Amino acid sequence: MDRDTDRYRSLTRRTLLLGGLKVGLLSTLVGRLYYLQVVESQRYTMLAEENRISLRLVAPSRGPIVDRFGIPLAINQQNYRVVVVAERTRSVPETLDKIARIVPLTEADRRRVLREVQKKRRYVPVTVRENLTWDQVATIELNTPDLPGVSIEVGELRHYPFADSIAHVMGYVGAVSEAELNGDPVLSLPGFRIGKSGIEKYHEKALRGTAGTSQLEVNAVGRVIRELSRDEGQPGREVQLTIDIGLQQFVQTRLSQEQSAACVVMDVHTGGIYALASHPSYDPNQFPMGISAELWEELLSNPTTPLSNKAVAGQYAPGSTFKMVVALAALESGLISPRHTTFCPGHMDLGDHRFHCWKRGGHGTVDMVGALRHSCDVFFYDVARRIGVDRIAEMSNRFGLGQPLGLDLPHERPGLIPTRDWKLAQLGTSWQPGETLVASIGQGYVLSTPLQLAVMTARMANGGYAVKPHLTKQIKLGPHEQTTWPAIGVKKENLDVILRGMNEVSNSPNGTGFKARITEPGMELAGKTGTAQVRRITMAERAGGVIKNENRPWRERDHALFVAYAPVHAPRYACSVIVEHGGGGSAVAAPIARDVLLECQKRDPGRASVADAPPPFGTGAGRG
Repeated sequence: MDRDTDRYRSLTRRTLLLGGLKVGLLSTLVGRLYYLQVVESQRYTMLAEENRISLRLVAPSRGPIVDRFGIPLAINQQNYRVVVVAERTRSVPETLDKIARIVPLTEADRRRVLREVQKKRRYVPVTVRENLTWDQVATIELNTPDLPGVSIEVGELRHYPFADSIAHVMGYVGAVSEAELNGDPVLSLPGFRIGKSGIEKYHEKALRGTAGTSQLEVNAVGRVIRELSRDEGQPGREVQLTIDIGLQQFVQTRLSQEQSAACVVMDVHTGGIYALASHPSYDPNQFPMGISAELWEELLSNPTTPLSNKAVAGQYAPGSTFKMVVALAALESGLISPRHTTFCPGHMDLGDHRFHCWKRGGHGTVDMVGALRHSCDVFFYDVARRIGVDRIAEMSNRFGLGQPLGLDLPHERPGLIPTRDWKLAQLGTSWQPGETLVASIGQGYVLSTPLQLAVMTARMANGGYAVKPHLTKQIKLGPHEQTTWPAIGVKKENLDVILRGMNEVSNSPNGTGFKARITEPGMELAGKTGTAQVRRITMAERAGGVIKNENRPWRERDHALFVAYAPVHAPRYACSVIVEHGGGGSAVAAPIARDVLLECQKRDPGRASVADAPPPFGTGAGRG
């Protein structure tokens, strides 16, 4: 009896122990299930959705660029591309052979496609060719039953309707390099392109826009099942320029008659640039799809540097166009009066050196206006020797020379205006008196860009106000910053002497630019010729006769320059022209400036310039 009781008690304890253990395990399981399904339900729901839904970026549409009248300069065109999905084809090489009968494929195209097929999952589309014609698209669509795994996709491709006419202003877009990745995820999208030069690069952020998103349902291995939702994002903003594309085309065509040249046309009051041309040019439409190595090498090796924007990055000795600044520095110094005269026998001796005038027999006695009219070197040797190089440099800086002007375009060069301190710091030697004479005629160390020469001319023509150049008229929803230009600080009577000299250069029968004058009443221009030597003329050559430009190799010929404003009675447009190795400014550069300023006034791009900026100097704008 006691044995049965003990056995019952032992069994009861075991039952209770096992029962408790089961209850404990069951409670733990229920608790865990409660925790997972109730407490952590949102977290695991989100994880499940993330496994089922793939969130992908959608590239934004790049903003258009238009000229001052709204004419498109850079737009997006539909880009038809043929793609292949490897898992849907029996053989990718065989499929490529069939595609090649419709769309030309190079060996490089084939190798690229096969390489991408090996790298990517077999269900991921691989681009075979882009930028297909409509006929090619239609033919592929017609033959889709015989092309399993092949389909047509539609994207966007940047297009420049005016091609090489405005390439140096627009720049171009290209694929993102590793150095350009900055954390913005849109830059990592396959095929995404950004601005590489020109306005495309300067206004990259505004033009790029904001990426959208696409929610895709995918299976366990990542294959897309369907698109659930789509947000297109924010397209890039429209950028409007001050450029008049009609005038720009005219200028580019006019420059194309020379081997290498540049021209800038700007409003003397607002600073808006109507034309900025550099010749030779290139076709920016060759870059968005990726330029070939052969063409790239051809552009780089071209001695006339078509990729360089000579208008803002070309640095040249300004030659006699610099004499106006020297004359104004002399007048403002108080050491020279407008009535100051110098006798020019054709040279000036300084120490053991002889400095020649361009006219071998000399100009005789000339005053300041006469010196500008005839471009007498000896007169400017004389005044420069009296005032010194530092006064010349200070006046040059006031007129925009020797420093960047802040143009809204990449790669602007500063030029160079030398001083005593500059030479000592850079070359470790003292400034020599003869170097002042050489600088006074825009040679030696003096360098300027065509843009700077246009700004210099504009600041003289507008009455002495520090107008700054700009290309951006407005970014849509964000107008270009407007400003009132400060006065340079030169006396009106002194500036009038310079403008009178420029007028006589072009409109006096014995002026150096008279043959290139504008004869249409009310459209007359005033200007200044310039010729810049690119090699030193030896004493032996002077004694035997200087070799004419046309008899020298092209690289040894002088640069031809001309600066001008028009119309004389009410200045509105400033223009600078340089023809590399073109010879004399009066014979080569001046006729180009004449044609450009005449066309500019006939077109009158300034009729829409009130939106660029308010009147820069109130009721005193313009000169009568």
